[in-house]
Amino acid sequence: MHPENDYREALRIGQREVLAAPVKSESNTLPVLDNIIRPEKASTVHIGVEQIPMNLIVGTKTEGRVNAFSPGFMPLLPEDTEFASKWKSLYSSHINEGIHDPIKVYEYLHRYYVEEGNKRVSVLKYCGAYSIAADVTRVLPEQTDSDEVKLYMEYVEFNRSSKINFIEFSKSGSYRELLRAIGKSADGPWSDDERMELSSVYYRFEKAYYKNRGEKLKTTVADAMLSYIKVYGYAQLLEESSEDIENNLKKMWEEVALNEQNEAIELKTVPGEEKEIKQSVLAKVLPIAKPAKLKAAFVYDVSPEKSGWVSDHEAGRQYAQTVLGELVETQAYTCGGEAVYPEVLEQAIAEGCGLIFTTSPRMLQASLRTAVEHPDIIVMNCSLNTSHRYLRTYYTRMYEVKFILGLIAGSLTKSGRLGYVCDYPIYGQIAGINAFALGAQMANPGSKVCLEWSSVKGAKEAALALNRQNIHLISSQDTSRYTEDDRSSFGLSHIDGDKTELLAVPVWKWGVYYEKLLRSVLDKTIKSEYDNTARALNYYWGMSAGVVDIEYAPALPLASRRFADFFRSSLINEAGKPFLTPFYTQSGEIIGEGQTELTLEQIINMDYLVDNVEGSIPVYQELTDMGKATVETVGVRQAKQEAEVEA
Repeated sequence: MHPENDYREALRIGQREVLAAPVKSESNTLPVLDNIIRPEKASTVHIGVEQIPMNLIVGTKTEGRVNAFSPGFMPLLPEDTEFASKWKSLYSSHINEGIHDPIKVYEYLHRYYVEEGNKRVSVLKYCGAYSIAADVTRVLPEQTDSDEVKLYMEYVEFNRSSKINFIEFSKSGSYRELLRAIGKSADGPWSDDERMELSSVYYRFEKAYYKNRGEKLKTTVADAMLSYIKVYGYAQLLEESSEDIENNLKKMWEEVALNEQNEAIELKTVPGEEKEIKQSVLAKVLPIAKPAKLKAAFVYDVSPEKSGWVSDHEAGRQYAQTVLGELVETQAYTCGGEAVYPEVLEQAIAEGCGLIFTTSPRMLQASLRTAVEHPDIIVMNCSLNTSHRYLRTYYTRMYEVKFILGLIAGSLTKSGRLGYVCDYPIYGQIAGINAFALGAQMANPGSKVCLEWSSVKGAKEAALALNRQNIHLISSQDTSRYTEDDRSSFGLSHIDGDKTELLAVPVWKWGVYYEKLLRSVLDKTIKSEYDNTARALNYYWGMSAGVVDIEYAPALPLASRRFADFFRSSLINEAGKPFLTPFYTQSGEIIGEGQTELTLEQIINMDYLVDNVEGSIPVYQELTDMGKATVETVGVRQAKQEAEVEA
């Protein structure tokens, strides 16, 4: 041990940091908390003594010693100063017996500023220490709507129950996602074993992350760990060594890097320009064996006989097979429950499928893992607004049809009160409710839409609840269900107890959708789209692509058909604007200004209801088991937040 040599080396490091800072457009001094937030305006909470991560110690409380340290807390004063002598003495003590006395720090926005113990921090940073004991006082920020403050308050909530301070996310909602993944409620107690378990797995993950050169990314270790858990699950992560994690991280590195994207999702709103699938000249004149045809798997969570949703997809598979003929071979696979999703997907791959469609958002996690483990296989999940690099998703803009149904209902109602039965509070469904309500409002400015949820009461009871309010014009779920209660309760109908008169129905043209997707795989369009972006690909096609439409029942008056057809044509030609601003939410907030259309991202992420809707987004505890499972995967923010506070 040579304290003089080590001080000299630490001094060189500090001097290099000072010189390098301006080149990187960074400050060459430590930040001072008193210059960031005035002491007289600070609201503080004493946390007490705890171990804090060295990497989150970034500055000093006051300006007193700021010139003595580099931005990385390395010493800057000459070797012959009293400061240098004390630094060397502390270094010797640390090497011989360790530094045990807690320093004193203030924590602000998940960063620590030292009031007492700057030299101890300097020595331990030089020695590469992971953490240090500190007496912590938290400085609470002024409550604003800024993303930084909202994210920090999520951390405070997480830290209050878990007493864990080393987990840092860069995106709102991530703390709650982590809690859900490890099976903890937002305000539930933590045992010492649970804290130790998470600390241990985080340390192993961090080690593997940096071996994969994670320091080159701007996002955090916790961001990467959450992405990993979404692929492999927390239970597996607990059992893995750093080496296992490192190998799996290499497979899914693009998924980790996706966290850096400001706009993680690239929406494909129309099919790519269709290309002719040509045969090479040699293949025409020489007896060369034909290339293997594309084999595609369609994976269902239940059998088509038990679900109208699955039945529609199976009919779509058969249509695409008939149209494409010998170009493709399609095969249907049915799962017997969530536990066998991975097994069925592996079976499809073993049987030669190079393309897999998973037709339920509940199959998302299994689909993602399969896509990571088999990067040569194209995996597509039928869901909306999921940002996963290796997994493509596809869905329809059903809100366009809902807007037309609202126009029809608004034009027919005499009372001005309409009903709407929605399935799940998930991405896309809220847009459907709002589009219906705005369409009804356009046809009848005084109309009100009363909202019920089939995932709370069941579709039949939801309709009866509306009937009891003397509401009979009801838009129910988007497809028929093969259950005794709900068989005819779909589309826009006049429902009076057990009597249902169908007026108009949404039509999912999955056959057209699958034909176009299969063609885009055959002509390499999908591969080209993937190769030319670093973002997640979501296919979100609508009426203009011919993948969703509306059909009228004989009971619908001719005048209403003509009225609806006018708007149907405008939507097919992409001239219609269901979400033309401004409009109002239930809370009175004005959405947009001028005669502009919301972006698709804004439409997808709706978590509010417009002002002529009576009802609310259900809380997690109210949902059926299937509703809870669906919301946990692709639920809107409000529904997920309720899920996270369940005891």
